[in-house]
Amino acid sequence: MDKKKNITLILILCFFANITADANEDTRQYVKFPPKLQRKQLSNMRDHMAALNEILEYLAYDEPKKAAEVAQKRLGLSARHSHNTKDLAKYMPKGMKQAGYNMHSAASDFAQVAKKGNTESAYEALMAVTQSCVECHAGYRTR
Repeated sequence: MDKKKNITLILILCFFANITADANEDTRQYVKFPPKLQRKQLSNMRDHMAALNEILEYLAYDEPKKAAEVAQKRLGLSARHSHNTKDLAKYMPKGMKQAGYNMHSAASDFAQVAKKGNTESAYEALMAVTQSCVECHAGYRTR
């Protein structure tokens, strides 16, 4: 269990390390959304973070199949439709769209790995999801 806790801690620290690396100089590309869509985008991001937290909880308690369900439903490729990303995508630069697609695709891949029941392999697959988050948040901002 200590190894699982260490992996969880590393994932969380890696996620935030790039985002907060240099708070004094924000060189990320500004992406302007209309106010209503900006609120939608931020709501989606908060839901992504909540889903990641839920996934990590399930993995910490050695329940990778439940983690897979959350990933597929809330982060996977099929989740793009429930988040209504079509309207948002009109305002996103190509790199931001690609990072989003990479995250959703990695979440679907994670779900397939986690469904097999091996928690350690699931943790490893989850790193591709969080890496996509880090890349996007390190390169783009909406405020």
